Amino acid sequence: MGLIQKFKEWREYNKRAQTLEEILLSVSTNTDSVTKDQALNIPSVAGCVDIITNTVAMLPIRLYKDNNGKKETVQGDIRINLLNSDTYDKLNAFEFKKALIEDYLLEGSGYSYINKQRNNIKSLNYVENQRVTVSNNVDPIFKDYDINVNGKTYRDFEFIKLNRKTKNGSEGIGIIAENNEMLTVAYLTLEYEKVLMKTGGNKKGFLKAQNKLAPDELTALKTAWNNLYKDNTENVVVLNKGMEFQEASSTSVDLQMNQNKITNSSEICKLFSMSSDMLSGNITEEQYNNWIKICILPILKAFETALNRDLLLESEKGSFYFAFDTKELMKADILKRFQAYQIALNSGIMQWDEVRYLEDLEPYNLDFIKMGLQDVLYNLKTKEIYTPNTNKLSKMGESATQNNNMNNADMQNNNINNINTNNPNNPAKEVNINNESGNTQQ
Repeated sequence: MGLIQKFKEWREYNKRAQTLEEILLSVSTNTDSVTKDQALNIPSVAGCVDIITNTVAMLPIRLYKDNNGKKETVQGDIRINLLNSDTYDKLNAFEFKKALIEDYLLEGSGYSYINKQRNNIKSLNYVENQRVTVSNNVDPIFKDYDINVNGKTYRDFEFIKLNRKTKNGSEGIGIIAENNEMLTVAYLTLEYEKVLMKTGGNKKGFLKAQNKLAPDELTALKTAWNNLYKDNTENVVVLNKGMEFQEASSTSVDLQMNQNKITNSSEICKLFSMSSDMLSGNITEEQYNNWIKICILPILKAFETALNRDLLLESEKGSFYFAFDTKELMKADILKRFQAYQIALNSGIMQWDEVRYLEDLEPYNLDFIKMGLQDVLYNLKTKEIYTPNTNKLSKMGESATQNNNMNNADMQNNNINNINTNNPNNPAKEVNINNESGNTQQ
C-alpha cells in the first residue's frame, strides 16, 4: 500500500512539472489556430466587434415600394416587425441583428432560418454558425448547395445567408480565418502575460552544477523549483555550492511587451476597417464619417442584399426592397442634426411635419410648403413661370414672343413719330394710323 501511494505522488509530481514546462514553452511554440472564443478574449477584437455590431443592430430596417419612380414606405408588414421588434424567437430584433453581424465578421457567415407557412413568415430563428454545415455541389458554374443543421437538411432559400468574401454564395471567409496569424500573436501575448502573473515574473532558465547530483538531491531541487513557479507560493530557492542559474528568457521589458500590445491593437483595428481611436473615444467628426462610409455602409449593403433575396417574394422583387434607415447614425449630434433640418426647411426639401416625424414629435397637420417671395417657380411640364413676389403667371415661349412683338411695335411707332416730327415737309405727317381697326386714312 505504501508503494502505491508513493507511485501516485510521483506521478502527480511529474504531471505538475510537465504542465509547467508546457505552459512556459507554449508561448513560443504554439502554432494552433485561434478559435472564436479565444479571439474574443483579445480586447481590441472584442471592442471592434462590439462597436460594429451595436451600430448596425440599432438601425431600423424599412420596407419600401417603388411606385413608378416614387418611393413609398410600406406599413404594417409582418417582416418589418420581425426585423425591428420581435423575431418571435428567443432573441429580440436587436440581439438577432447583433448575432448575425458577429458571425459575419468573425466566422464569415451568419445564418437565420425563415420559419414560414407558404408565403406567411412566422418567425426568424437565428442559427449559430458552428451549428451549420453546408453541402456544395461539384459544378463550379451552376452552383447549388444544401444547409445541414444538427443532421437535418434544408434548402438554401429557407435561410437568410449573410456571407463575407464568399466565392460560392454559401460560405464566407471570416476575419479569424483570414488573419489567424495576427490574432495568434495577440492571443499568445495575453497567455504570456498570464504566465508571468502566475509565476510572479520569474524567468525561465536552467541550472548548471559542477558535480552530478544524487537522486534525492535532484528530486528535492525539482520540487523547490516547481513551487517557485507554481502560483508563486515560494519565492526563494537555495542553491548549493557549485550550482548556478542561467537565464533562458527575457523579461517583459526586454521584449517591449507594452509597445507590442499597442502595435498589435492598432493592427487588429485595421482588420475591422476601424481606427484605434474609436476604442478610446478620441475621434473627430471627419474620422467618424469616414468610418461610417468605409466600415458600416458596406455591411449594411450586404445585409440589405441578403434580405431582398431571401425575404421578398418573387412577385415583389423589382418593386419592393429593404433598406436601413441610416438617419439614426446622425442622431447623436443634435446640433448637426438640427442644422441639417434648418437647411432642408429653408430650401424646401422637407416640410415641418416630416422633420417632426423624424424626431418622434406630434405633427402640425399643415399642408403648406415654406417658400420665399424672392423665389421664381418653373413648371417643367407646362413651362409656366410663377413669380410669388408679383403674383404673375407667364409661359416661357409665349412670353418671349409677346415681348418681341411688343418691342417691334414700339420701335415702329417710335420711327413714325420721329419721321413726322423731324421732317415737316414729309407727306407722311398727314397719315393717321388706327391701331384698333388697322385702316389708314390720308
